[in-house]
Amino acid sequence: MKQKKLMLLGGLSYLLPIIEEAHKLGVYVITADYLPDNIAHRYSDEYCNVSIIDKEAVLKAAQKLEIDGILSHAVDPGVVSAAYVAEKMGLPFQCSYKAACILQNKHLFRQFLSENQFNCPKAKGYNKKEDALKDVNYFSWPVIVKPVDSAGSKGVSKVEMPEALPKAIDYALSESHNGTFIIEDFLEKKGFSVGAESFVVNGKLLYNAFYDQYFDQSAVNPYTPSAEIWPSSMDKKYQREIKSEMQRLFQLLGVSTGIFNVECRVCSNGKPYLMEVSPRAGGNRLAEMLNYISDVNINAAETKKALGLPVGDIHEPDYDAHYAILVMHSNKDGIFDSVRVSQRIRSKNLLEEEIRTQKGTRVSSFSGANAAIGTLFLKFQSREELAHALEHQDEWLSINVI
Repeated sequence: MKQKKLMLLGGLSYLLPIIEEAHKLGVYVITADYLPDNIAHRYSDEYCNVSIIDKEAVLKAAQKLEIDGILSHAVDPGVVSAAYVAEKMGLPFQCSYKAACILQNKHLFRQFLSENQFNCPKAKGYNKKEDALKDVNYFSWPVIVKPVDSAGSKGVSKVEMPEALPKAIDYALSESHNGTFIIEDFLEKKGFSVGAESFVVNGKLLYNAFYDQYFDQSAVNPYTPSAEIWPSSMDKKYQREIKSEMQRLFQLLGVSTGIFNVECRVCSNGKPYLMEVSPRAGGNRLAEMLNYISDVNINAAETKKALGLPVGDIHEPDYDAHYAILVMHSNKDGIFDSVRVSQRIRSKNLLEEEIRTQKGTRVSSFSGANAAIGTLFLKFQSREELAHALEHQDEWLSINVI
């Protein structure tokens, strides 16, 4: 039998678990981007040098290589290209190319939500700064300004007054791939901002691992999550409402099978909002962490889906403790030296330590997920104990940047 080929867009360490799962299945793995030194290329069977945001170039390469599946796993810039290639080649994907374009563009997604009577902030997209500056009276201040096509909270600003808008627009455009940004009313949240890794099978939402997001308010970008916690403290009533709205969204978009990364929140008006829904795994190794929490391996399921194989039993996770991913980062630019975790935490609570930055490497302050030094997987028996550890990191964690 001909060996199956799986193309993975990107080359970051997030792809390593997918490469491992594919190799378990005897699959030939091709990693693709324009950065040949990225770590994932050392573990794949073949490297393809192509820009993952150039969908036609990716399609041409995929056809030449005769691939059997494609993923942009936890790699936001390649999602639209992956959906495009899958549709053109008749390969499995979470959704159609058209649906992926809606979900991956914050302006188009807000339009879709509004047109279909979902809870949605007042929002408007622009590709010219001067057009946005004419619309200052359209919004209820403060507002959020962000690129329509970036992830990891890059380019995001909260703007309190109109006079600060030009600088925020410049920042958003600096992180945009297509030169378009969105302004939307700032929604005051009730409790934590919440995310989820969700898995859909044949259009039915079967798996939802809701988590609370922590933020470092002293970071240069306080909208980049610095930790994720399971299970979420969101009221079950709101979790049910959000799952119902997600199911309605998936039905409207004709979603099939696969993983989705979701961001949502309950606002001070008592309404739940879907903020972002992306047909890919989340960053920060979310799906990897869930292997410690649940008996469902969604990385394995996503790999099998991409190859047209049965994904196995998918069901809601059952929590036996309280878990967290801590995103290690620096709040200043400098040279990375070391990470030190106290023996107490290391022996009782540390499940896994990943340091992706080599000693002597220049690091930047925490402006986005791409500035992370590494991650810690943590487990505690109570939410109170976990919260105390996150709020008093200086007692047990030292990140040394010179």
